Amino acid sequence: MNDKAICNTGPIVALSMIDGIDILRHLFEFVAVPEAVHKEILEGGTTNAGLANYRKVKWIKVMRPSNPVDPLLRTSLDAGEAAVIGLARELSVNLVLIDERKARRIARTIYGLHVIGSARVLVEAKRRGLLDNVGAAIQAMRDGGYWIGDSIAEVALKQAGET
Repeated sequence: MNDKAICNTGPIVALSMIDGIDILRHLFEFVAVPEAVHKEILEGGTTNAGLANYRKVKWIKVMRPSNPVDPLLRTSLDAGEAAVIGLARELSVNLVLIDERKARRIARTIYGLHVIGSARVLVEAKRRGLLDNVGAAIQAMRDGGYWIGDSIAEVALKQAGET
């Protein structure tokens, strides 16, 4: 897997919910979030999901993109997703962590980025011995209110050898 990743809100929240945010530090040499994502996480939505775990982390770089976000991104995606793609392009980082389907499609097809989501992070963590059970982690995310579709969960379980 790549040594650098730019991460959106969803994977940070999902991993934080299960006390698994440190998985990212073990999978990647460099993890960054744009300021827009940092702000979304700190606002925490209605549940403040994962906020306490995120606040403890000192190794995730919070960065402000130097360049304005592409107008296509601003009109098509939320501020965090647009900033993730913009920062990845600015830093020449090919890997982005995004769960939302539309943002994944745009990152992949229009900008040529490699995109993975929370479920794939769990699979990679199991492959490297950082996680024992992908199914249990997905269920814990779901129990915490994080949405992971059945088809995504099924693929992850198959890739992890848990089916």
